[in-house]
Amino acid sequence: MLEIIKSGGWLMLPILLCSVAVIAICIERLWTLHPQRIVPPTLLSEVWGWLKNNPVQAEQLKALRDSSPLGRIFASGLSSSRYGREVMKDSIEETANQVVHELERYLGVLGTIAAVAPLIGLLGTVIGMIQVFTAIMLEGTGNAGVLAGGISQALITTAAGLTVAIPALMAHRYFQRRVDSIVVAMEQEAVKLVDVLHSDRNIKAVA
Repeated sequence: MLEIIKSGGWLMLPILLCSVAVIAICIERLWTLHPQRIVPPTLLSEVWGWLKNNPVQAEQLKALRDSSPLGRIFASGLSSSRYGREVMKDSIEETANQVVHELERYLGVLGTIAAVAPLIGLLGTVIGMIQVFTAIMLEGTGNAGVLAGGISQALITTAAGLTVAIPALMAHRYFQRRVDSIVVAMEQEAVKLVDVLHSDRNIKAVA
C-alpha cells in the first residue's frame, strides 16, 4: 500500500489529507446529529407540565436552553411568549436559523472534498501523461520503465481521488438528508408549543 501511495506522486498527499478529513467529519457528524439528542421526544410534554403548574422560572429556562438544540428553541419562544404569538414565532425562527446553521457545520467541507478530490486525481493524471510524453520525446518509446511510471502515476491518482470523492459525496447527501429530517421535526414541535401557549388562555404567564 505504501509503495502504491509513493508511486502516485506528491498529489497523493492532499488526497490522503482529504480522506482523513472525510473520516473525521463523518464520525463527528454521526455523534452530533443524533435525532433524539437534538429533538428529545419527551421535551414538549415536560415543558407543558411546567406551564400547567407554575410560571416558567429563569432557572428552568436556562436548563432548557442548555439541554438540547430543541430546548434552545423552546427557551427562546417561552422568553418572548408574553409579547404575543407573532413575536414568539419570530423569536423561535431566529433561534432555529442559528441551530440549523450549527447542524450543517462541516457539511460544506464534505461537499467541497467530494468536488475537489476527483479534480486532484485528474491533475495527477495530466501530470503523469505529461511525464509519459516528455519521456517519449527525450528517449523514444524504448524506455518502458519511464513510460510505466508516468502511466502508473496517472492511474493511481485518479483512482485515489475517486475513492475519496465517492464516499464524501454519499456522506454529504446522507447528513444533509438527516439535517432536513431533524429540521422538520423541530418545526413540528415548535408549532405545537406556539399553539399550546396561545390557544389556552388559562395558562399562566411565562416568567
